[in-house]
Amino acid sequence: MSRTVIQIIIMTLMTYVVRIIPLTLIRKPIKSRFIRSFLYYVPYVSLAVMTFPTMIYATNSIYSGILSFAVGVILTWNNASLPKTAVFCCLTVLISELLFVH
Repeated sequence: MSRTVIQIIIMTLMTYVVRIIPLTLIRKPIKSRFIRSFLYYVPYVSLAVMTFPTMIYATNSIYSGILSFAVGVILTWNNASLPKTAVFCCLTVLISELLFVH
């Protein structure tokens, strides 16, 4: 299996496990706001921690990956749609690798 497929499987399992463990281990409703918010964000943080290095190192140059990430953050911060953000990130990698890598 390729590295990407393994990472997708791990991300799927992490998301599933993190949501199932509280349901199986905790029988009473959680009243603490801190614990509820912590459990809410754990799947997102887990996915981000596994996705970020892959996103940076998937390109020929680490700089084009970082530049693409910056473009994605800026577009997301400005409420751009997911398809628009994905297209601009891909174009950023393409253009930066054509201009700076070779």
